[in-house]
Amino acid sequence: MSIDKPIARVKLSDQVQSRLLSFIHAEKLRPGDPLPSERELMETYSVGRPAIREAMQNLKRMGLIEIKHGERPRIAEPSFDRMVDQMSETMRHLLIHSSTSLSHLKEARATFEMEVGRIAARKRTPADIEDLEAILARQDSVRLNAPAFLKADGDFHHRIALISGNPIFSSLSQSLFGWLAQFHFDLVRKPGLERITLDEHWQIVEAIKKGDPEETARVTEAHLNRANRLYHQDNYSQAN
Repeated sequence: MSIDKPIARVKLSDQVQSRLLSFIHAEKLRPGDPLPSERELMETYSVGRPAIREAMQNLKRMGLIEIKHGERPRIAEPSFDRMVDQMSETMRHLLIHSSTSLSHLKEARATFEMEVGRIAARKRTPADIEDLEAILARQDSVRLNAPAFLKADGDFHHRIALISGNPIFSSLSQSLFGWLAQFHFDLVRKPGLERITLDEHWQIVEAIKKGDPEETARVTEAHLNRANRLYHQDNYSQAN
């Protein structure tokens, strides 16, 4: 005798969300276009206000619509920054509870930063070099101020990504650094080693300035792997 599995019921708000997505696609709505009012949607879909509002909030979290008090929801402007920001809670869960995910993220960041460095070495302008040198001068001046030093560190790597001219690289650079800084602080800053960090940053700038992609990639890899090795050493010492 076989027992049929219960049929999973789809939440009402999920049904509304699916229908709203179909409506957006069918009507070819563009950023700034308004959606129907809550009352109109309630009448069209024959559901109550809670289901409409929950569906709208889901679409807002997805970065697809904007909701302002007293106005109709509108299609949001696409944003890479918003897209990666929405991944933060998922990354938080992965990084806190999965050592494998942390290893994968470190590997991905090193590979990403190396390639971004190669691109920067090919595309850099005198203004780019001036900006990078100014960031390092600021980082040097705040090396005894942990939060300010960390911010300058992130600004440095982000500025290298900006040289590419690719907004996806720019957003990913900020997010990769931000996720590690927020959930594994010791991977992006080691107290007492600020001078070493600065020296390595200057090596990266010099390689970019020379226009040498492979040298830039090499010193970037050495910089990031040095931090990864120190992280493993600290954790091994704590475990023993």
